Amino acid sequence: MKRIIMIAAMALISAASFAQTKIAHVNFSELVQLMPEADEARATMQASSNEAQETYQAMMDEFQTKYTQYQQKSSTWTATIRESKEKELTDMQNRIAEFSQSIQAELAEQEQALMAPLYQKAQDAVSKLAKDGGYTYVMDKGSFLYVDEANSVDLTPAARKALKIADGRTLESLQAELMAQAQQQAQ
Repeated sequence: MKRIIMIAAMALISAASFAQTKIAHVNFSELVQLMPEADEARATMQASSNEAQETYQAMMDEFQTKYTQYQQKSSTWTATIRESKEKELTDMQNRIAEFSQSIQAELAEQEQALMAPLYQKAQDAVSKLAKDGGYTYVMDKGSFLYVDEANSVDLTPAARKALKIADGRTLESLQAELMAQAQQQAQ
């Protein structure tokens, strides 16, 4: 009998504590992507990417010029000159491949270095809102298949204000901005 009473008491305590649990959700990816600092990070990354692309293209152009020269003149060269030119072309191909691999790694590292403070700032803002609001759990809406918004408070609008994200700015408007920039650079 004591055991049944104990189980019933624990069930009531669990139900009462669950009823007091406040749950919120936030679109964390949206927050990070729309932060004003993210625009600066994207601009820095784009400039680095453009510079890398220009360097890569210059290396490829030089290789193509030397390869064309090799194709046109190799029949007139001695074996030693031809071997020297072939080695030069092989070395250039290797340098281009090494550059491509290392620049991709460097660009990824740069992105991580630029974005890490933004993720931390967004995390800090959400944590402060959650603590101030007495929320026990805050879920990232993008990580769940389903969020019952009737039983969860959306902290995204409050977090947007805390992070100084403009009211009319959305992921769709950001996408349009990025597309316009890409088209402008292509011209």
